[in-house]
Amino acid sequence: MPEAGKRVALVTGASRGIGAATAIELARRGVHVVITARSQGGLEETDDAIRAVGGSATLVPIDLADEASVDALGPSLLERFGGLDILVSNAGALGVLTPVGHILPKDWAEVIAVNMTAPWRLIRSCGPLLLAADAGRAVFVTSGRARAPKAYWGPYGVTKAGLEHLVLTWADEVRTSRLRINLFDPGVVATRMRAAAMPGEDPKSIAQPNQVAPAIADLCAATETRHGSLVHAA
Repeated sequence: MPEAGKRVALVTGASRGIGAATAIELARRGVHVVITARSQGGLEETDDAIRAVGGSATLVPIDLADEASVDALGPSLLERFGGLDILVSNAGALGVLTPVGHILPKDWAEVIAVNMTAPWRLIRSCGPLLLAADAGRAVFVTSGRARAPKAYWGPYGVTKAGLEHLVLTWADEVRTSRLRINLFDPGVVATRMRAAAMPGEDPKSIAQPNQVAPAIADLCAATETRHGSLVHAA
């Protein structure tokens, strides 16, 4: 259990990359982080890094494509922690880069499940907890591909565009509440997904996850006033 009065954050896709870096940054700022991903080993590595900065974490290995597991997160967080203050929806799937007419149904379904359906279910499951918090904050990681279609990136771009519309709609619906909801576009960052999409790129030539994590953590602060915004990495 976190210390009394400590804010609680749920960070998805926290076994590596931007999710892990964000969880570490939030922990550094005194937030207890509940970290999720499919990889138990990856979560343990993030937990080690969180402990190294004096933070605390709870590990929840789940597959966001498992709808029942996502639906259970809100009730589980309420039972264990009494609520939730922060949601960082970071997990994403690239899918297969291929012409639209060649997309296989199973590949389409996977990207839809992780990039659109899971965030929607997180809103359903965790939204009431965030609305009840003194300073609820929700950040959804998006991509410039949502606004700039490119050949072969169909499923990824479609789902990020859908995510943006979904999140901004939710933000408009709760505008008069204390909850602050924003989208965050990290730009080009050296992640495993980026390496899969651009295998010839030198990862040292682009931004690192720990360089964009502070901006996400800023959006989670109790003092944050932005709402319904698309925030870009500096």
